[in-house]
Amino acid sequence: MLYRFEVENFFSIRDRQVIDLTVDGKVIDLEGRFAPIYSGAELRAPKVVALFGANASGKTTVLRALSFVFRFIRESVQYPGDGFVGCERFNDSHSASRPIIFAVEFGGPMDLSPNIRDKVAVGDAVLSGSYRYELELDVFDGLIRRVARETLRQRPQGNGKWQRVFERVADMPLKVARSFGLSGYAHLEKTLAANHSVIASFAKFQHPVAMLFAQWARNVAFHIDPVHFGRDEEVIDFLKGQPVLLSNLSAELSRIDTGVEGASFRLTPNGPLLMFKHTGLDVEMPWMLESHGTRAFIRLYPFLSSALDQGGIAVIDELDAAIHPLLLPELVRWFRDSRERNKRNAQLWLTCHSASLLDDLTKEEIVICEKDRQGRTSVHSLMDVKVRRDDNHYKKYLSGVYGGVPYLG
Repeated sequence: MLYRFEVENFFSIRDRQVIDLTVDGKVIDLEGRFAPIYSGAELRAPKVVALFGANASGKTTVLRALSFVFRFIRESVQYPGDGFVGCERFNDSHSASRPIIFAVEFGGPMDLSPNIRDKVAVGDAVLSGSYRYELELDVFDGLIRRVARETLRQRPQGNGKWQRVFERVADMPLKVARSFGLSGYAHLEKTLAANHSVIASFAKFQHPVAMLFAQWARNVAFHIDPVHFGRDEEVIDFLKGQPVLLSNLSAELSRIDTGVEGASFRLTPNGPLLMFKHTGLDVEMPWMLESHGTRAFIRLYPFLSSALDQGGIAVIDELDAAIHPLLLPELVRWFRDSRERNKRNAQLWLTCHSASLLDDLTKEEIVICEKDRQGRTSVHSLMDVKVRRDDNHYKKYLSGVYGGVPYLG
């Protein structure tokens, strides 16, 4: 469970912004909206995090910052040359030589032995706690030069001081705890590139602990491109090899009343063709004749399904762009359904313009983004301001009380 995110000097985010999602154990939760930040924790975090704000307020920037961190952790070893893919500083002279800083905090098992995933999968009790990953990038004369600092720390059961798992500082020797272990892997430190993460670099060569964290980072799926365009071939090719997922998708399409009774592949001289059976029609319809909304839902479904199945995180920009306002709350409810759909406490992060969704959210689930006249994005949770639990979030947001609405002047 991801419960804290910090970012500074990234695109429109100039000054450090902190999203702290921790919910006190005393807060009543009758609908299963929150989950412990780690197994047995009193502190909890919402399973749904919805970012609202005007156009160009920085909502997508927050998701892109999350995307950069997790992609850097798991796949930076694949970066070409010496660049940092998907990362830029804030565009003013003061920020041209300020570091770009990220930090994420999440819960997980403290035992870093190779068989830990098997223990967790079968429900064995393991010591759990909090992790904090920090990344600082050096910026000189407007260009990102290298990783200045990268650390991973843990705090068993959330108590006491943060304990180092590994710490990397510029050109200094890598410091690691015994649990991380360099035996047989010490030579990798000499080949660690200035734009690669420790985790991605070591995981490439089968370092067991690095592989655990790389796999965790791979369970965070991002859909930040517009849902109306692209990805058609990718989605269709993916569904070809996922008969169970396709069957589940067919059931969902039928249940949410798109007029589709089922989806299946038909063999043609040009290869498998994805076809849809519609109520009242004798002939199945191909993908390209489906509505934009139906196709958008199909593109998103693998992200949502994968997160729910694995207990991961789905990060989706403009989830409401092609989804009917009545269907949007239903997708959100999937993540609150701990009995059937979300048994592993998966999390959904989304940006949204559909203010009607606010009627289905509590203040712990709402994050507001704003941009000032100098182009600087600020972010705050409704937990950071005085908001009554019985407030009408829809009305107050549109009236400007919470901020994050367009200024017309």
